[in-house]
Amino acid sequence: MSRTRIVFIAIIGLTLCLIAGALAFNFVADGGITVGGDGDAATPVPEGAILISVASSNTKRNWLDQVAADFNAAGQKTAGGDLIFVEVSHVTSGGSMNAILEGSLQPTAWSPGDQSWVAQANGAWRQQTNQPIASQACQPTIYAPLGFAMWRPMAEALGWPDAPIGWDTIVALAADPQGWASYGRPEWGQFRFGHTHPAYANSGLLSMTGFVYGIAGSDAALTAADIYAPEVEEAMRALEQNTSKYGRQAPALLNLMAREGPGYLHAAAVPEADTVKMNIERGDELAFPLAFIFPAGGTIWADHPYCILDNVDWVTDEEAEAAAIFRDYLLDQKRQEMAIDNYLRPLDDTIPLHAPLDLDNGTDPRVSPATITPLPSPSSEISAAVIDLFQITKRKATILVALDVSGSMDGDRIKTARDATVEFLQRLDPDDEVGLMIFSDLAATLQEPARVGDVVETLSQRVSGLLADGNTALYQSVCDAAKALAVIQLEDRENGKSRLYGIVLLSDGEDTVGRPTENQMFATCLPANAEADGIKIFPIAFGEGADQNVLNRIANVTGGRLFTADPDSISKVYLSISAEQ
Repeated sequence: MSRTRIVFIAIIGLTLCLIAGALAFNFVADGGITVGGDGDAATPVPEGAILISVASSNTKRNWLDQVAADFNAAGQKTAGGDLIFVEVSHVTSGGSMNAILEGSLQPTAWSPGDQSWVAQANGAWRQQTNQPIASQACQPTIYAPLGFAMWRPMAEALGWPDAPIGWDTIVALAADPQGWASYGRPEWGQFRFGHTHPAYANSGLLSMTGFVYGIAGSDAALTAADIYAPEVEEAMRALEQNTSKYGRQAPALLNLMAREGPGYLHAAAVPEADTVKMNIERGDELAFPLAFIFPAGGTIWADHPYCILDNVDWVTDEEAEAAAIFRDYLLDQKRQEMAIDNYLRPLDDTIPLHAPLDLDNGTDPRVSPATITPLPSPSSEISAAVIDLFQITKRKATILVALDVSGSMDGDRIKTARDATVEFLQRLDPDDEVGLMIFSDLAATLQEPARVGDVVETLSQRVSGLLADGNTALYQSVCDAAKALAVIQLEDRENGKSRLYGIVLLSDGEDTVGRPTENQMFATCLPANAEADGIKIFPIAFGEGADQNVLNRIANVTGGRLFTADPDSISKVYLSISAEQ
């Protein structure tokens, strides 16, 4: 075994141990990778060219694709005269970091959303190699500041764009039993908020870090101990207990807002670029335009650093030289001016902003790092503390896993489904609640939802012994699961408990029982419209025989999300679902 592979194995082992102690749910490093444009065929690499692969965060996708295309068309060369060809993959910051550390993703250059991810990667790499992952400092490329996307009438009720609106405003509104009535708009009800998971998404980590600074009332560097201060914990608990939706990526939260409308979520913590992009590219679908709010106490002006990974074995000196040439190309004035057209802010504040970064498209061009304080990017220690505090204060979940054990699941499918389900159960937070239902000819509840810490071992053993046989009572299982969680939800509310509720529904086929009918299921067992605090269903279409059309409708009407999986990917899908709530 090579030294590099040993290092990779050691690093990922350490990383997984650290994450397991910090998160309620653990995540695999799937990275969410897509390459090139939206479904366009990849441009072939010219013969003899030096290929530079860049793993870049999703927020700057449009800009980086355009810059890479221009760079390739210009025929840029190294000092030695070799042609350079750039290929871009679009990734999540946390997922790509973990994938690089374990060696499953091997780019020449890496551009996460913020320097905080670089600090975490360098920390892990130094522990094994005594050197950072890149020999030179990772240079910023653009600004994509973090803030709140809110329906414009609601933002204007808070005083946008002129009145200061900070995290304290959001926390107070979320915790106010009068809700929007305190602003003269009782018809809007209680405030509903969403943000991405800080252990997985750049927007989640930076938003929650900005939250801590906003509540602490300081723009000076905080210590990890400062984050655990009682007033910070109390404020984060107030926010999290009134947060209705988590997620893996900011665009997914905005897509949900667009699909479900103002009655679902009122605001989400996301980058400015994603908010403006939604207004421009999908404005016709929105009930109202979105407004982007810069937190008054300061925000992290995410600078999307560009790291040349020259301290890894897979990057040669010539490739590092070529990657530096592309970096310099990104930073020249013409490419920086192009960033504005792609909803991003240039590093040079002397470059005047223009549409689409204007009030008509939902953001305030008067704002700059001179008017909204830039907060420091979190160090690895601060990141760990922020994630830990989030986990301490996060709304706990009640989850019912409904597994298809019909005859078509026999063989590899039932085996991998058993293994992945056990892994999922054992990664849940001890204070979450989990139950288990199986269905074939009939639906049967094997475990009513109970505290994970009390049932996980016995439940894992039961799952490990499941066998496949019989027909597929898909519709009955959906009805039974939804009704069971509805009873629990009602009891919790009567007892003053604030929890999230979800059903993980795995099936590899269509309903073959017919009782109830498909129409009966939708009419009598599922809501007409998704509710932010309702019971969300996350179907997993396991294999090509699954009824994806019906499963997708089930997901949509409940505010959940459809996943597709096969025996090779089911474990990753399970872990991805955990970020959704």
